[in-house]
Amino acid sequence: MQLESSSAACLFNNEENPPAICQVCVVVPVRNEAGSLYQTLEALRRQTDQQQQPLDPASYEVLVLVNNSTDHSFQIASEYARDFPAFRLIVENIHLPAHQAHIGTVRRLLMDRAYTRLMRSNNLNGIIASTDGDTIVDHQWVHHIIAEIACGNDAVGGRILTRKKAGSARLYHLRDVTYRCLLSQAESILDPQVHNPFPCHFQYFGANMAVTCKMYEQAGRLPILPFLEDAAFHKALLHQDARIRKSFKVKVYTSARTNGRVSVGFSEQLKKWKEDQKNGQAQLVEAVAPLLVMFNARSRLRRCWYEYHQNQIILYKEIDELAHSLQVQPAGLQNSLIRATLFGELWESVVLLVQSDVNYTVRFQPIQQAIMQLRMFVKNPGLTVSETNPDGMSFPLD
Repeated sequence: MQLESSSAACLFNNEENPPAICQVCVVVPVRNEAGSLYQTLEALRRQTDQQQQPLDPASYEVLVLVNNSTDHSFQIASEYARDFPAFRLIVENIHLPAHQAHIGTVRRLLMDRAYTRLMRSNNLNGIIASTDGDTIVDHQWVHHIIAEIACGNDAVGGRILTRKKAGSARLYHLRDVTYRCLLSQAESILDPQVHNPFPCHFQYFGANMAVTCKMYEQAGRLPILPFLEDAAFHKALLHQDARIRKSFKVKVYTSARTNGRVSVGFSEQLKKWKEDQKNGQAQLVEAVAPLLVMFNARSRLRRCWYEYHQNQIILYKEIDELAHSLQVQPAGLQNSLIRATLFGELWESVVLLVQSDVNYTVRFQPIQQAIMQLRMFVKNPGLTVSETNPDGMSFPLD
């Protein structure tokens, strides 16, 4: 998708390149955030290291792009930059045409400019970090992002915590977080990854994510989508076998508003939970048993892929068993394994193959039941899935 605004190409081009010691370029999309933007910038300016010492202001910079705002957001950010000249804050304002005025366009513009600026400074190991204008980053946010990337990771997803209670949807939200964190723990048991050991979580979203310049380019850059652009980028990273660390240390605090900027997102989910609670609707989530089966299958398939691409050994028996478990043809699974140069590419094709079956359906269950099953499993991973599955269906793990 080509951006039509002539001013888009000039964004952040009039500023001097970041210094050679600049490791991180933080991007902040802003629209009508006058009520929270000052606090957002304060948190970004007051970054410290693990010893509580202020970070070198030259070690990171912040790009703020105010877009299609009708409040004083641009004035607030501009005045902040003037008040704190040592803080590397660059502010731009843009008005996009209606069909482009969405978060996907703005975050892509920002991340592209961050990439360009770091590349102009010959910072091949530079980091693009993303947050939002209604979000307060932790005081060691930049430090922990740098540390996680220094461990050999290509990308970092941090925890996004709500700054204030989500009203009547609070219980639904906490249940959802519990379910997803337990699911991440089960995933780390069944398909452990060296770069993302437990404790880890489930989030890689625009309010708290980072990626190296090298991987940003390799993954095809952020997709320009009106919503869920971050989820699509996460999928692209997985396709490239990116080492993604889901770190609890990298945390931010965001608003729990229900008047969101997009039709799909956290604010809309909160709104739906409020309506569900009001109407007495049960909170449903994707069923645990099939998900555990898929985690286990992915781990076994990863071993098969590695044996073939590293040692030219085809594990025929294992592939046959996997094909039976996934209800796909063994020959097709073997051919996909041989053709795929990246495991992420292979797994994506297998998931699509499984979901293309005419009998495939996504099963749901009450969230309290799902949480109970997951707690049983993580306490005793030796249980088969069928032992944690109350409806009597058998999903053996081995």
